[in-house]
Amino acid sequence: MSAVIRTRIVKIGNSQGIRIPKLLLEQSGIHTEVEIEAQGDHLTIRTARRLRMGWDEAFATMSEQCDDTLLDEAKTTDWDQIEWEW
Repeated sequence: MSAVIRTRIVKIGNSQGIRIPKLLLEQSGIHTEVEIEAQGDHLTIRTARRLRMGWDEAFATMSEQCDDTLLDEAKTTDWDQIEWEW
């Protein structure tokens, strides 16, 4: 069951914002960072996606399957050989 709550836009420094009631936050599961998207006369607020979530597991699986090699051959130049101290 969703709740509809009417609120006002308030001035916050040089910006404007809304206060989101605790009830709506609890129902939505939103806790920290959010993404806001404008679609016509609607704003959609959703939990921010964690872009690198699961990468550790994916890299471990790639390593186990020996699928973690470079796709291109690494080419060095004279500058790489002369200027870098190894």
